Amino acid sequence: MHDDDLVVVGAGPYGLSVAAHAAARGLDVRVFGRVMRSWHSMPPGMLLKSEPWASDLSDPAGAHGLAAYAATRRVRAEHGVPLPVAFFAAYGEWFARRAVPDVDPRTVVAVRPRPHGGFTVTTEDGQETGTHTVALALGGNPFLDVPAVLRPLAPHLVTHSSDLPDPAGFAGRDVTVVGAGQAALETAVLLTEAGAHARVVARSPRLVWNTVPPALRRGAWEAARAPHTGLGCGWRNLLYARTPGAFRRLPGPTRERLFATALGPAGAWWLRHRFEAVPDVRLGRSVVAADPTGDGRVRLSLAGAGPDAPVTEVETDHVVAATGFAPRLDRLDPLCPEVRAGLGTVGRGGAPEVSGHFESSHPGLFLAGLVTAPAYGPAMRFVHGAGYTAERLVRGVERRLRAPRPTAVPVARPGPADAPRGAGGTVATPG
Repeated sequence: MHDDDLVVVGAGPYGLSVAAHAAARGLDVRVFGRVMRSWHSMPPGMLLKSEPWASDLSDPAGAHGLAAYAATRRVRAEHGVPLPVAFFAAYGEWFARRAVPDVDPRTVVAVRPRPHGGFTVTTEDGQETGTHTVALALGGNPFLDVPAVLRPLAPHLVTHSSDLPDPAGFAGRDVTVVGAGQAALETAVLLTEAGAHARVVARSPRLVWNTVPPALRRGAWEAARAPHTGLGCGWRNLLYARTPGAFRRLPGPTRERLFATALGPAGAWWLRHRFEAVPDVRLGRSVVAADPTGDGRVRLSLAGAGPDAPVTEVETDHVVAATGFAPRLDRLDPLCPEVRAGLGTVGRGGAPEVSGHFESSHPGLFLAGLVTAPAYGPAMRFVHGAGYTAERLVRGVERRLRAPRPTAVPVARPGPADAPRGAGGTVATPG
């Protein structure tokens, strides 16, 4: 079986960017996954929160940015003007056609290391592919986080915001959205605009809204006070956006804390006036119980922060958990459990540790995207981090390919007198 240099599992912004850099470097690369799958599944009407100039997929020549695609569609990718998510998904397909070798749309169901180096990658139809290195760029879907209190509910009663179907299907129904970030607030707006009775429930005592971004071209003093970055304005955001490598050198507990708290939940400035139409907003409340009513609805018990806060109840037709993601090793389903169990972690949260070239503690296994955010910082939660990741990850793949590879050498073991010499096993030694 011919071994590829690199197999990329996942065809979202990070997977496509890694593949584009690998192909440009002359590596024999294969990509599995439906192009921009999670972006295509987002509800109609959603807008891209990040600025167009901070939303480029990455190729070494920089020839296939979002602005270049927009020009082919006679659309201006302008600062301060949000673009539809569907437009961004179409851009990813355009990028793939121009910068990436053919993408195999099949789903990878298993990645297993081989005894003497490399990996076997198995697709949903049972076909196996051999490769020297693997890059898992699985996006956010494996890490969808639904609060424990909601998990026992049947699928027709609760949905994560990333899996929400067309909001028009909820017209005339009562829907409760849990969360206070952009996904929660925009989902509530889209549901309201589609004719649903939307309710927002959030632990936070207040909603946070991003401010209107200043002009790209400003005076030196204004630019110095709040520099533009791919993650928003400000010096802290500048550090996160431009120095992920420095973030990786922080102690594990510090990185975990910053991952959990940096760039906290906030709504886009352009959504705020539309959010005024949402009829029911309950802040400072947590869902402490969720019970089916028997007539196809859910009874939610809501409690305040204090121990003596009263508990109120509300009945709803459907719950949307806009509660983010939990990038942990135990959710890397394609990776065999033995490898998962042996990988180094950032800290107690179970997120994988990676090297300066995004290589896990298992040689040849590379990680990209959201799963590396606890190690490298908030930039990896956004498309903006794809360029930094792709360039360094592919360098790491090249280094791994140049490293001595193990070869199988026969080893004699006791056996029947008439057994051929060396029958019974092999041992791997560097070749």
